[in-house]
Amino acid sequence: MIQIKNLQKTFIKDGHRIEVHKGLDFEIAEGQSLAVVGVSGAGKSTLIHIIGTLDHPTSGAVLFDGVDVFTWPEKRLAAFRNRKIGFVFQFHNLLPEFTALENAMMPALIQRMPKRESKRRAEAILGEMGLSDRMTHKPGELSGGEQQRVALARALILEPEILLADEPTGNLDTETGKRIEDMLISLNRTKRITLIVVTHNPSLADRMSQRIGLRDGRMYTRE
Repeated sequence: MIQIKNLQKTFIKDGHRIEVHKGLDFEIAEGQSLAVVGVSGAGKSTLIHIIGTLDHPTSGAVLFDGVDVFTWPEKRLAAFRNRKIGFVFQFHNLLPEFTALENAMMPALIQRMPKRESKRRAEAILGEMGLSDRMTHKPGELSGGEQQRVALARALILEPEILLADEPTGNLDTETGKRIEDMLISLNRTKRITLIVVTHNPSLADRMSQRIGLRDGRMYTRE
């Protein structure tokens, strides 16, 4: 279970104090799904970065199975992130000089997984994504939807328990976005991966088991 308790995040910009989050409280059970919605600039991406331990809260707690991970030293926190959490962003951030297969393998190789096992996993996941015939293609040779599926495969290579997706369909046409949407829902339901999605897409938000909205630094439960 992930629990957010009295989460506050403040930035200082040009000498001004900006309160992005003003005491957020919510939880999501293991294997459930959550949509985070709200207007641009409401702090949605900042929230998902904090949940993913890429950023630190100013105050409050982020508990994973009852443990506040931000009390840990950075090295332990990074190991936890690499082991437990997968990330998918609106802009796929694939490395252009590497093939789809090599991009999908990258996190496993960084974690020193043997190359043979990394390749086996990547091939299996890309196959599930319908990309068996595109593995040797570089990102520039793939469509936007294919690139996003490669990014999703990369996020899954280490078999995370939690998948965080920031506007995963935001840069795609409607039909392609629906395919990515279906894949995310399937992963949540069949593999019981806890799924947290930041989205402006009402169709995707409606398919999550929970939804919260952010406005003026605070949370509301429905738009």
